[in-house]
Amino acid sequence: MVAANSPLILLVDDEAAQRGMIAYNLATEGYRVNEARDGEEAMLLVAEDPPDLIVLDWMMPNLSGIEVCRRLKARPKTRQIPVIMLSARSEEPDRIRGLETGADDYVTKPYSVAELLARIRANLRRARPSTVGVVLEYDDIRLDAETHRVTRSGKELSLGPTEFRLLATLMERPGRVLSREQLLDRVWGRDIHVETRTVDVHIGRLRKALCHHGGDDPLRTVRGAGYALG
Repeated sequence: MVAANSPLILLVDDEAAQRGMIAYNLATEGYRVNEARDGEEAMLLVAEDPPDLIVLDWMMPNLSGIEVCRRLKARPKTRQIPVIMLSARSEEPDRIRGLETGADDYVTKPYSVAELLARIRANLRRARPSTVGVVLEYDDIRLDAETHRVTRSGKELSLGPTEFRLLATLMERPGRVLSREQLLDRVWGRDIHVETRTVDVHIGRLRKALCHHGGDDPLRTVRGAGYALG
């Protein structure tokens, strides 16, 4: 069963067989997957359900992968989403063009599934470190995603599973304000019906846990916008 807070991958490819094969392997690895058949559908899905990473085929009808990448990287709200470009174009000028358009990685066809999965993990490690067992640190707070331990000033804190995921999400982007809707999507999952008020309740629990041994409250409430760490 795929966890609600597992990274969401948007797979964009007009070849159904290729798309199905990659989607199957991504799901087997524990990722949530959305699929788009062309560039226009991809743009709609990104707006409706922002992914953590996009696997994007270069050659597609109507709207090419290069154009999709260019548009996404030109917008502040989608600029930070990692894009892995898939292409049969293996010449150096083509790779350079893809990367200069904004792609974070470039994989030439034919490729092995193992290689693609390794590239996905590497890019997610930079974008969402808590999902790949990385240790996150902010000020005197340390979160070990692999052992599920959180300490502050060296003292271990007791956090519930939801509070742990909430803290990990905030620690991935210190200073960035995340709305209640964004936190619901990342921590609980889009398919789970939870009221936004639930976020406030768990933020309160997280605040209490973080300050259990003393210290200032590191969480910031931004009226009408959401919450941030620091």
